[in-house]
Amino acid sequence: MPDGMIKEPSFRESVDLMFNRAVSLMDLEPGLEEKIRVCNATYTVRFGVRLRGKMHTFTGYRSVHSEHMEPVKGGIRYALGVNQDEVEALAALMTYKCALVETPFGGSKGGLCIDPREWEEHELERITRRFAYELAKRDLINPSQNVPAPDMGTGEREMAWIADQYRRMNTTDINAAACVTGKPPHAGGIAGRVEATGRGVQYALREFFRHPEDVAMAGLSGKLDGKRVIVQGLGNVGYHAAHFLETEDGAKITGIIEHDGALFSPAGLDVDAVRAWIVKYGGVTGYPDATHSSDGGTVLEQECDILIPAALEGVIHLGNVANIKAPLIIEAANGPVTAGADEYLRDKGTVIIPDMYANAGGVTVSYFEWVKNLSHIRFGRMQRRQEEARHQLVVDELERLDKYLGDAWSMTPDFKQKYLRGADELELVRSGLDDTMRTAYQSMREVWHGRDDVTDLRVAAYLVAIDRVAASYRAAGL
Repeated sequence: MPDGMIKEPSFRESVDLMFNRAVSLMDLEPGLEEKIRVCNATYTVRFGVRLRGKMHTFTGYRSVHSEHMEPVKGGIRYALGVNQDEVEALAALMTYKCALVETPFGGSKGGLCIDPREWEEHELERITRRFAYELAKRDLINPSQNVPAPDMGTGEREMAWIADQYRRMNTTDINAAACVTGKPPHAGGIAGRVEATGRGVQYALREFFRHPEDVAMAGLSGKLDGKRVIVQGLGNVGYHAAHFLETEDGAKITGIIEHDGALFSPAGLDVDAVRAWIVKYGGVTGYPDATHSSDGGTVLEQECDILIPAALEGVIHLGNVANIKAPLIIEAANGPVTAGADEYLRDKGTVIIPDMYANAGGVTVSYFEWVKNLSHIRFGRMQRRQEEARHQLVVDELERLDKYLGDAWSMTPDFKQKYLRGADELELVRSGLDDTMRTAYQSMREVWHGRDDVTDLRVAAYLVAIDRVAASYRAAGL
């Protein structure tokens, strides 16, 4: 039973503790272990923007954790709670995340201390462009050195402003569009990027449920169909994860937790209807078709099969972990389970699919967007019609057989239409993401089941990631 008097580790301390657990099981030379652990550099920028008749000073950060591969990659978040420790911890997670899913990036992260809801769109644009200028002139935004992406409080709009600002400062850089990912499709983005992190959570769960042995370790059985799911945070990540699990896998979303309380319905919630309500009214309060609780924490502790924390770090901590009933937790957010709570849940037998893997869909599709920007051609443009032409040969032969056999045999309705259609960019992106999530899970699973001293997926993920980072450093002669 956790002791309420025990000091809760900070987010950064949690990351360090989890790193320490993993490296204690490895045979790394001490110098290399320290090289992987430390954050290479953190830049603090303070800049002024004249708004509403006076000068406002803003503080922003860009942290580079590891340059074992370049460029380094990581989102930029807009939140009042942004601080150096948080940014450095998130940058470290990005290093390990990229290594785990085999995207060729080092880890970075950025943040701006601002509440974006307090500013009009034209004001946010001026602030964002000035922040981008401060970072770009220090090469902290650069297609070959440091490539940001959206995070909490930012999205396609902000990425488009940053890309345009970089292009204005680097008018002869033909690869300028690759300076940032998560852009709108019409501004060099890629199909499927907005849904990517939530879609990755879905693919991670699908891969987990392909292994009955793993499902049994969580005290569950069967497939995703009918599983009761509680989602904490119905932002971009939580919404897409819940939407796809509900509409494509038959899961039942029984709880949704937001900043103004939570909704609960044993019969299942309509995710799209709840999302529309939040967009219209700013929260879940007043939603008619569910039980509303002003204390979201009570719904976090309800009975369910799968809990998806998809908002801030540290929402499952020593103060509430004893009441968490979900046998399976998948971390759609970064660091939603503190190190102390993680230890308690491990001892209890709860299976946690860790953030480093579970929310890697965003950086994976960001990688595809970066490659698209560097190649200056959308995925599928060269081969789609050629695929259709080859498929047409098979269909023609089947139609000839159909005529020959008559009523004895016929093609399934819609087969011709489905088979003939070549893959477009969205389908190719989803295929690449699915392959990435499957492969990464299998690499973790091999360690999880293959070593007696590894009892959980988080340590397995760290072991795989740190080993790959170490191999990169050794190959570079370090």
